[in-house]
Amino acid sequence: MFSYDGPERRRDYPLLVKRYERLLEVTRTLTSTLDLPSLLQTIIDAAAELTDTEAASILLLDANTGQLRFEATTNVDTVRLDEITVPIEGSIAGTIYTTMKPIIIDNAAADPRHYSKVDSQTAFVTRSILGVPLVSKDKCVGVLQALNKRNGGQFTEDDVSTLETLAAQAAVAIVNARLFQQSDLIAEMVHELRTPLAALTATSHILLRADLPSERRTEFVGTIRDETNRLAKMTTECLDLAKVESGRARFEKQPFDLAELVHECVGVVMPQADSRQVAIHEQQTIGLPLVNGDRGKIKQMLLNLLTNAIKYNREGGSIYVTGEVVNERLKMAVRDTGKGIPPESLPRVFEKFYRVPDSEGWSQGTGLGLAIARRIVESHGGKMTVESAVNIGTTFSFSLPLA
Repeated sequence: MFSYDGPERRRDYPLLVKRYERLLEVTRTLTSTLDLPSLLQTIIDAAAELTDTEAASILLLDANTGQLRFEATTNVDTVRLDEITVPIEGSIAGTIYTTMKPIIIDNAAADPRHYSKVDSQTAFVTRSILGVPLVSKDKCVGVLQALNKRNGGQFTEDDVSTLETLAAQAAVAIVNARLFQQSDLIAEMVHELRTPLAALTATSHILLRADLPSERRTEFVGTIRDETNRLAKMTTECLDLAKVESGRARFEKQPFDLAELVHECVGVVMPQADSRQVAIHEQQTIGLPLVNGDRGKIKQMLLNLLTNAIKYNREGGSIYVTGEVVNERLKMAVRDTGKGIPPESLPRVFEKFYRVPDSEGWSQGTGLGLAIARRIVESHGGKMTVESAVNIGTTFSFSLPLA
């Protein structure tokens, strides 16, 4: 059990009542929120508010590395912290995780377990820490921390009790959100598998007919090949999306030249563009500053945007790739001169499995590429937007943090 060794204080019962009333409100929000990023933000905002601290953070276990990783913070851009893994052994958060007991640190600088690398990379000075485990069904999934009691105060037993109560609800909500994301995606995937599987079943039955002309037989074999490739791509993309949405996908972030990557991606898709006589223009990309991110994941996102811009362009059309620095972020845009997206479909283009209806060729994709692309950008702390006009073209824009 946790034993409180802080100063004796008269308990502020009116404050406690307000805290628990607020906890009830937060609990109702947690039980109704299944979007993981929104859920984590609600938890840390409530943690800082209820303990009257300058900041709060959540660290969750990374199953791939066996270390704790920052998933949400109130005081620092999480993208900057996502590169820092906190070891289980020898750290304050690791001790909370392994013992599943709360810890109060009144002077973080004097504690050898304090992972000072976080402070040095974020310019945030941690003075005091209250940390509690996030436990669901006797299993610890991470740690919730409140940092720096305001006005130089010290953490109290009531702070511990309050944060433990919040953490108990938060842990269940986090586990449920992860399970929902996986089950929701599985349900959607099963539904989407019906169409290619039905096509494969019908085609295979037709191929068994002895009176089928050879040219039709060749055509149906091609259909089987195309649908099989589509199934393979869909399953791969579903796995990619599930990892990103559940937080299990890990990004190896480091500074790199995005303009150079754009040029590399253009080279990859050039044969496809040439086959449709589509010209690709790289504009305003030379001399741009480095960005910080996972080069491989950003390449995956760029290739998706470029191949879509080629696929849905007109014969002999053009693609323009541009870049500029806006509000300390690098904003890139991929614009095509293609058929465009109808206004009623525009709000749904980033939805999983959504394909714009009644457009020739659009129904052949998996409907997952843009959902994955946007998730990759959001996982880097950026945003992806789309603008389009029918018969004029479409522009996808995204932003990434500068190195």
